[in-house]
Amino acid sequence: MFGVGLPELAVIAFVAVLVVGPDKLPDLARQAGRFLRQVRRMADMARDELRDELGPEYADLELKDLDPREIVRKHVLEAMEDDDEEPTPRRPREKPLQAGEVPPYDVEAT
Repeated sequence: MFGVGLPELAVIAFVAVLVVGPDKLPDLARQAGRFLRQVRRMADMARDELRDELGPEYADLELKDLDPREIVRKHVLEAMEDDDEEPTPRRPREKPLQAGEVPPYDVEAT
């Protein structure tokens, strides 16, 4: 979920046992679980309230849809798909320069 694997979790658990102590660790884990449940419940309530306020056309709204990164990614991908549908005209293949030949120079382009 957060890019944390089994070795990282083992190190975190080991440090937690050293810092908190094995007798208080179950209570700390229980409190962390309660906190995460409350945060999830608050997020669900906020999503449901937002859906109710926006109306039935936004019934499938998710909180991740409001993330600016997701919005930009969605629109960029749509624009890229639109570009794929319209083929761009290809320039005719130019012949390579000969030895000693000067490349063309456009004064207006510089």
